[in-house]
Amino acid sequence: MNLKSLSLPELEAALAPAQPSPTAVRKVFAGVFAHARPTVEAVALAPQVPRRVGDLLRAHAEMPSLKVVERRQADDGFVKYLFESPLGGRIEAVRIPIFDEKYVVCVSSQVGCALACDFCMTGKLGFQRNLQTWEILDQVMQVRAEADRRVGGVVFMGMGEPLLNYKETLRAAQILSHPAGFSISGTAITFSTAGHVPAIRRYTREGHPFRLAFSVTSAIPEKRAKVLPIEKTHPLPELIEAIREYSEARRERAMIAYVAIQGFNLGREDAEALKVAFEGIPIKVDLIDVTDPTGKYLPPTAEELSAFRDHLQILKAPIARRYSGGKEIGAACGTLAASQYGGTVLPTPVVAPPR
Repeated sequence: MNLKSLSLPELEAALAPAQPSPTAVRKVFAGVFAHARPTVEAVALAPQVPRRVGDLLRAHAEMPSLKVVERRQADDGFVKYLFESPLGGRIEAVRIPIFDEKYVVCVSSQVGCALACDFCMTGKLGFQRNLQTWEILDQVMQVRAEADRRVGGVVFMGMGEPLLNYKETLRAAQILSHPAGFSISGTAITFSTAGHVPAIRRYTREGHPFRLAFSVTSAIPEKRAKVLPIEKTHPLPELIEAIREYSEARRERAMIAYVAIQGFNLGREDAEALKVAFEGIPIKVDLIDVTDPTGKYLPPTAEELSAFRDHLQILKAPIARRYSGGKEIGAACGTLAASQYGGTVLPTPVVAPPR
């Protein structure tokens, strides 16, 4: 049994031959996630773990880890972790500073990505495989172990489309939010999707507490199809109806991620198209400057962005500009490609022993 891939009910079922009490199961679960005990032996020897449970763990359990290839810090404080998995492939996570209060960790859910968004470097890698639950959680565990402040949020906005790895990402989020797991609020966990409509509708039906962010980038279908090929599979009207269902079920504004591209999607007609498309749907818009190392797509000028924000007032919706940090190290939105350049390579820190 891989202890890093089991939800609490799954762990209870796996330990059933040892007839553990609910307290013993919870202690094992907390030993793995809340206390980050580094080995099966350390979990087996934890207080209130009965010997018979410990013996079962020693005989049948494992706790694999990702290898940290490097940690690279940008001038703005963003730190990119490059990991190598024993299952194959390299992935990245980004430690995002939120003022001086906490960190949010941007995690990957796949090695590469199949969606091939034209401005995204991950999409140019192609799809290799889905990550397992433990590979997703280990990104957070290793960042948390080295952090000088608490990890207060997780965003599934790294490599891959998380809703195409539905089972593993949802299990990871459930463990992240469990009080005996990582104890991160469900509302501080966000999945970013380019618009995989069947998974969005499933997610809405199941009523998960985590948030979705919908990458729209243009409400003009012909424009959207040029940069987001998923538009050809799940057209915009289908996506917008799924967003409507999500917003109504949760009784909250849907987060619309809008990648701002110079000379492409920032005109008055683009704002009017958003108004028509989302008529009657409460939304909030996150504007994100495109970051494309190839130079094909450029971020907006200050004047262009200011004019577009004026145009967006017709939405009567909150408009925010999301800061996409770590550009010089390939940690910004759309630049994750298992790269190694720029910034400062950090030494391996001395990590305090687990509690």
